[in-house]
Amino acid sequence: MSSVGSHQEQLSQSDPSPSPNSCSSFELLDMDAGSLYEPVSPHWFYCKIIDSKETWIPFNSEDSQQLEDAYGSGKDCNGRVVPTDGGRYDVHLGERMRYAVYWDELASEVRRCTWFYKGDKDNKYVPYSESFSQVLEETYMLAVTLDEWKKKLESPNREIIILHNPKLMVHYQPVAGSDEWGSTPTEQGRPRTVKRGVENISVDIHCGEPLQIDHLVFVVHGIGPACDLRFRSIVQCVNDFRSVSLNLLQTHFKKAQENQQIGRVEFLPVNWHSPLHSTGVDVDLQRITLPSINRLRHFTNDTILDVFFYNSPTYCQTIVDTVASEMNRIYTLFLQRNPDFKGGVSIAGHSLGSLILFDILTNQKESLGDIDSEKDAPNIVMDQGDTLTLEEDLEKLQLSEFFSIFEKEKVDKEALALCTDKDLQEMGIPLGPRKKILNYIRTRKKSTGINRPILQPASGVNISNIPKELEFCNKTDATGNGDYLDVGIGQVSVKYPRLIYKPEIFFAFGSPIGMFLTVRGLKRIDPNYKFPTCKGFFNIYHPFDPVAYRIEPMVVPGVEFEPMLIPHHKGRKRMHLGKSEFRTCNSRRSDQCKLTGSHSLYLTVLDPKLFVNHVMLLFMYVSELREGLTRMSMDLKNNLLGSLRMAWKSFTRAPYPALQASETAEETEAESESSSEKLSDVNTEEASVTVKEVPPINVGMLNGGQRIDYVLQEKPIESFNEYLFALQSHLCYWESEDTVLLVLKEIYQTQGIFLDQPLQ
Repeated sequence: MSSVGSHQEQLSQSDPSPSPNSCSSFELLDMDAGSLYEPVSPHWFYCKIIDSKETWIPFNSEDSQQLEDAYGSGKDCNGRVVPTDGGRYDVHLGERMRYAVYWDELASEVRRCTWFYKGDKDNKYVPYSESFSQVLEETYMLAVTLDEWKKKLESPNREIIILHNPKLMVHYQPVAGSDEWGSTPTEQGRPRTVKRGVENISVDIHCGEPLQIDHLVFVVHGIGPACDLRFRSIVQCVNDFRSVSLNLLQTHFKKAQENQQIGRVEFLPVNWHSPLHSTGVDVDLQRITLPSINRLRHFTNDTILDVFFYNSPTYCQTIVDTVASEMNRIYTLFLQRNPDFKGGVSIAGHSLGSLILFDILTNQKESLGDIDSEKDAPNIVMDQGDTLTLEEDLEKLQLSEFFSIFEKEKVDKEALALCTDKDLQEMGIPLGPRKKILNYIRTRKKSTGINRPILQPASGVNISNIPKELEFCNKTDATGNGDYLDVGIGQVSVKYPRLIYKPEIFFAFGSPIGMFLTVRGLKRIDPNYKFPTCKGFFNIYHPFDPVAYRIEPMVVPGVEFEPMLIPHHKGRKRMHLGKSEFRTCNSRRSDQCKLTGSHSLYLTVLDPKLFVNHVMLLFMYVSELREGLTRMSMDLKNNLLGSLRMAWKSFTRAPYPALQASETAEETEAESESSSEKLSDVNTEEASVTVKEVPPINVGMLNGGQRIDYVLQEKPIESFNEYLFALQSHLCYWESEDTVLLVLKEIYQTQGIFLDQPLQ
């Protein structure tokens, strides 16, 4: 081993933490306090591949303690499974692997971590292996007990770790080019800090999630495999959505949580893109794709073409079957893992996913049995008169040799009814037996009439009252079978599967439903129409979302009215949309004011500096849209002085009432005190800015008589140029607190639980 003095000299030059005089100063530390050895507290981590790099993420404190208890129980860890992350992942303790429960995902390595060293670039701490951590701990214990330090160890990767004292422990990487004689590596380069115990490293460890699940929400993605600008999957985006909801429950439903009235809402992703593109269609497309602009054409084939696939009878059938079967499968699995769950189920769809859900909900049948009882007995999918077991069914099909496979995979008759050809293939079932099994399942379902997708009107609604534009007629094929549904766009052979539950609310994010219905030839939706099995429907969108369309004008085509403005999650309008705003346009709108032909600008004057910044940013964006330059200059020249005057008055007088929102007590009092001053100051043109009380608008029964269209408030930076933020606005819903809060508010209202304070 090399001399310790050289290590100390090198360390003092590279690491600023020790005393600059000499490493001997380390020996001057008072070691009496550390002479008593205390075992390290372990914490459990799992490894994720993020941006092609391994990142170690800590389990929340509850899951880590649960894993530690299972580890220290004295029982054999092999075969021991511990549910974590709210039951969405299982940790196989013996394998030290973490598996996703409800969706396909690469398994992650799990470690019981006690010792860490700082990584290369991101300065995040990396845990040592469990075996080497034990060696480090034993060496540390010996050093503390005997008060003998400057211990030097070599890891299995030929890395050097030196324990100078309890406050200074360093890690050296092995020499890049060791000689051919295999000499012992020496510590070179900048040392890395070594820490003992998770409490000594900077890492966020959450407390965990409430065990009680009040409601289940399935989330269906739109086109393509990526769901946001960071090219993340639906699983990752729904994780963000879930995290935001947990934070909002603590801030906006605090009283209900303290009274143990609520737990949490579980959001589970539903992926249909992967099964669609695993059909071989990508290979067919590649043969006809031009070689030029390869990346753009690959993006088109993998993303945009999903819209055309949904308009194809063949692939549309694959998509709706995948979405419905996945939701049914996950729901059944969720009930098996949460037998005490008594809450309801809702569904949410983003972009094209919302249209898929709309079509599935439209073609459900309300009269097919009591679906509410399926929460306790999901096997209603099977023939109730069929008393044969799965083993007897396989024996009847002369396929008894495959019963052991189903038994190993824990597949019963109900689960088998939800299996696809791909599922059976992954189990190792050959082609011939797979076809027999699938044909048998179809025969049993058809004998009970379960999957007939004939549209049923809402209860109490005469079918003759539904206009021709809304009728989805049942078609009969050449054989006289009435199982084929014409949905108005040539999808004659699309058969819509049945959900085994009744969704309570359907949330659509950035949805093109209105556009697709119009393209299909629907001019209006009868006000009496509603989904056969779903009571609520909320169409939520960002004002700059290029894919989103409204629904309410199709229900009430003769009346012009604005959508409902979603309140800010902090109980107010955003700064630039606040009640102390001014507008320079003549024709006032409730949601925005056009200063130019190409820009939408909202100016809130909190102080003169803010106004100057807004004007400077305005001129920056003028250069991006040349066609608006002349008009912009004229607007600024003609209206700048008037805008300053109006802004000052808007800043000094009481705020205007917000659209569709009541004033708070303080605002009402302030308004009454300054009412006489306002009347004397406001001229005729400014008086027209005051918002008039809008009478209630009847938009039909599609959302139980409530409003359907809900618009988000754009951020201040977005308001300067709506074109720059168009794409981002279509992907903003996953991390939008306002969107999540609206979803939580509507879900808990069905249970009689309301926000701590109503949002204004």
